[in-house]
Amino acid sequence: MINLSSLDINKKNLVIRVDMNVPINNDGNVLDATRIEACIPTINYATANNSKVLLVSHLGRPTEGNFEEKFSLKPVAEKLQQILNKPVELIKDLDSDSIFKSETNIQVLENIRFFEGEKGNCQSLGKDLASLGDIYVFDAFGTAHREQASTHAAIENASTACAGLLLEKENEFLTKALDNYQSPYVAVIGGAKVSTKLELIKYINTVADKIIVGGGIANTFIKASGLNIGRSLVEDSMIDIAKSIFEQGKIILPNTVVTSKSFEGDDIKEKSVTDISDDEMILDLYLEDGTIEVINEAQTILWNGPIGVFENDKFEKGTKELSQAIAKSKAFSLAGGGETLSAINKYINSDDVSYCSTGGGAFLEFMEGKVLPSIKALNLKKNGR
Repeated sequence: MINLSSLDINKKNLVIRVDMNVPINNDGNVLDATRIEACIPTINYATANNSKVLLVSHLGRPTEGNFEEKFSLKPVAEKLQQILNKPVELIKDLDSDSIFKSETNIQVLENIRFFEGEKGNCQSLGKDLASLGDIYVFDAFGTAHREQASTHAAIENASTACAGLLLEKENEFLTKALDNYQSPYVAVIGGAKVSTKLELIKYINTVADKIIVGGGIANTFIKASGLNIGRSLVEDSMIDIAKSIFEQGKIILPNTVVTSKSFEGDDIKEKSVTDISDDEMILDLYLEDGTIEVINEAQTILWNGPIGVFENDKFEKGTKELSQAIAKSKAFSLAGGGETLSAINKYINSDDVSYCSTGGGAFLEFMEGKVLPSIKALNLKKNGR
């Protein structure tokens, strides 16, 4: 894979695929600019080398081929301009005469999903995108698992294609946890469903020394171990698979949990995991001293998913204690997933974790050992194909 930092980009026109798919309220205000801020190093690097940039991103899920005001990147361009304190121009069409020809060095193409053929990996749209500039830079790790026109066909059709600074960083740190890790290796996998993370759990089970499970995923493993979980969220179709994984001895289940008869917090109780009533739901779990010790002794920590319904302060203790334990750890720690990053931002600082990935689905697939389509295309480009 060719990296942007290895190329001569002086006075070049760069088309950069970024991920600025951010939440925007009804008033057109960006609610969380984390993904926009993640693009800044590549933008600054390009402009510092006298390059002009055209940023390409999607936003939400508009009907492809149609302009929808609520999915316009106009608020994103305005937020980017505010962050950079530099002019940012919004480009509405691929055939605009303004592309790379105005006095503005930073331009944002309107939502790529407004253009027919994006989701279908249309070669024609990919060629159009690739032909706009001298170099096609892929820097949208969060979309690297999607085979679409701006994430795949454009790379294939570009005369020169490379990874941006963010993708370079993601690849470096995720590869470290995937292939170059140090033991003991501890994984923390939370969230609602085993099915969405089954491949990750299977793969991590082959390399990790211990796996701490939480959330609905823990409930499925608890039931698979033969215990009653009442009305807790569970995937009965995953019980047999969970049982086979559990029997391999790496899964750490909680001893003490927090139950309630509703998500609002009716009749909250702290109790043994062996003592769940039929009308109760497990909504949080406590980290035992032994589990904290496992985290303390780890050399590598992978964290994906909260271990309780932390959005409700009544059920935040487990995720809060986990965050703080990882923050104190001297291990190389890697976190990924939107809810995981929300927990980090709520309880600790992002700097307390060695690396916070910007990817959701892309993070999962990378850590499952899969080669993501965009990265595969970039690797082939390096080899002259």
